Amino acid sequence: MTERRPARIAPRAALSTLTRRPRPVAAAPRAVERPATDVAPPQSRMVDNGVYAGGRRIATPASAAESHEWLTDGFDDRMVWLGLYRPEPAELGEIAEQYGLPDLAVEDAIQAHQRPKFERYGSTLFVVLKAARYLDATEEVEFGELHLFLGKDFAITVRHSESPDLSRVRRRLESSPDLLARGSEAVLYAILDAVVDGYVPVVNGLENDIDEIEVQVFRGDPHVSRRTYELSQEVVDFQRAVQPLTGILAAITAGFEKYGVDEELRSYLRDVADHVTGIAERVEGFRSQLREILTVNATLVAQRQNDEIRELTLTSIAQGEEVKKISAWAAILFAPSLVGGVYGMNVNFPERNWHYGYPFALALMVLVSATLYVIFKRRDWI
Repeated sequence: MTERRPARIAPRAALSTLTRRPRPVAAAPRAVERPATDVAPPQSRMVDNGVYAGGRRIATPASAAESHEWLTDGFDDRMVWLGLYRPEPAELGEIAEQYGLPDLAVEDAIQAHQRPKFERYGSTLFVVLKAARYLDATEEVEFGELHLFLGKDFAITVRHSESPDLSRVRRRLESSPDLLARGSEAVLYAILDAVVDGYVPVVNGLENDIDEIEVQVFRGDPHVSRRTYELSQEVVDFQRAVQPLTGILAAITAGFEKYGVDEELRSYLRDVADHVTGIAERVEGFRSQLREILTVNATLVAQRQNDEIRELTLTSIAQGEEVKKISAWAAILFAPSLVGGVYGMNVNFPERNWHYGYPFALALMVLVSATLYVIFKRRDWI
């Protein structure tokens, strides 16, 4: 192997990111047999570093600088694919200098927390994607962030989360050399396809959660409003990850002719765009469905409250009727007690010496009680 020069950035002003064509491999070094992996140990920053020629891995350098040297040996069909996991700013800065990455894009990749987007900086593409996965244990959606730098002869991926699993993407492409030989645009397609495929379980999980919420609503679960609100927030976050992909794929599709994208890759990317459109429509349907669920739940809660108020009113009316009956009978029974109490006082009233005094008192008690009974009966108190 010839001695390599220190890595320097070659001018690429006239090159296009999406114009590579596979060429025959000429005098390429013997391929290094090393299994691909993009699953990083916690202490690792560069999780994989591969050099490819004709769609096959020919080397696995130990550093980004060494991999860049493979691009300076005069072979135009080579491509470097670097996989980084939460790199330090200094490390990403060195790689940016070696590969001529745009400063603004590098700053975004370091800070992370970017919205999905697609930007072109001369011959370099910068793509931000939001991956998502559904956690069955907690019934929540976990989001990940992925940054891609794509050039004529390199693909650099920067992950800030565990998902997506790019090791599977790399193995898929390495098992299809004809596809990988199409260059960095093939890497872009494969990653887009993996991210969109990862959305499908999320959509199914959200749909199942919505079905459960509908059952809770009609069962009158008091906690359903909170769960509906939380699920609505997850759907909104998921929509923010999915919706921009339609614009990203539209921008890529618009550049097919200008940048001479391979016809087979065009069909693959159109298929991804169709899947994204379908998922975006389903997510929008989820938002509408959750709004309707909130409306229905509010209506059912109001109806239950009205029923409770009506029951309380009826109970209050029934209690009032009972109170009237009790009051009426108390008044009827109080009249004889009043007459008897006054008549039974130790006072020498003339009527006490009257022969008809006691019969008169009894008759007065009966008359007062009968009069009160008639009055209360006419007023429906008894």
